[in-house]
Amino acid sequence: MELKDRIKYAKRALTGTALGDCFGQSFFIPDETARQRIKNREIMDGPWHFTDDTVMAIGIYSILEKYGKIDQDELARVFAENYARDWHRGYGGTAHSVLRSIGEGQNWREVASSAFDGMGSMGNGGAMRAAPVGAYFADDLDKVLYYARASAEVTHAHMEGIVGAMAVAAASALLLNKKLGNYSGEGITFLRDVADRLPESDTRSKILSAVSVKKDSSMDFVISVLGNGSRLTAQDTVPFCLWCAAYYYTSTEEALWTAVSALGDRDTICAIVGGMVFLFADELPQQWLSHMEHPESSVFMNARIR
Repeated sequence: MELKDRIKYAKRALTGTALGDCFGQSFFIPDETARQRIKNREIMDGPWHFTDDTVMAIGIYSILEKYGKIDQDELARVFAENYARDWHRGYGGTAHSVLRSIGEGQNWREVASSAFDGMGSMGNGGAMRAAPVGAYFADDLDKVLYYARASAEVTHAHMEGIVGAMAVAAASALLLNKKLGNYSGEGITFLRDVADRLPESDTRSKILSAVSVKKDSSMDFVISVLGNGSRLTAQDTVPFCLWCAAYYYTSTEEALWTAVSALGDRDTICAIVGGMVFLFADELPQQWLSHMEHPESSVFMNARIR
């Protein structure tokens, strides 16, 4: 794959991430109201603003554009600088602590590994920003997994948080390869192909559990098996996102309506799903695009890259 194509596809993944993030964030309203609007396919009024999910995906994209790989020291610095630009973007409590500490000059390895009493974070934050990694290295799945892991480790030292990022990056790469005619899997095959590339973990096991969840299952059943991100962990978020991608990858709009219908951590779920499926689907809803905050016009795209 030529460099210009890598950049193009990584930016496409970033756009899908941002749209999903903005769309999902707009549905943080009372659950009954959200359910009714989702049932009626009634979008919220704009403007829609993106959250830390997109801000951190911008950091990934910026580092890939500059270095052609994940330079962890530079990525940690960009994460911290973008956090300092606007920390009112929905960062979780641990993320505030980690990014402030990195910004104050502490080593990211020590900061990430000390989270949660030394266990490291198993949160879904590594996964929510991983789609551009899968897009950039889509022609080499070994590199996809290697650099997805590297991108997650900067803030997530727990294996579950790392595997979540690896899963989303691998799924993104497979969907792009499917678009390019280099991969034919979908549904159950797609889920197994992602899981087969992952280390043993709860996240991997739950992705395999998704194989038994049919496309026409009730959403309550899907959530009971796969989660909906309400626990904010990789294993409670990523399996559902991959299930959405496995069965709704042909339409970004349909995939995101399905994703948001689980409620839960709706901005992050939709960010992950949007980043993956827009690598295959051709369209983005024009009205949605007119409502969303666009990453390329944000201050976060201008982080100083040495």
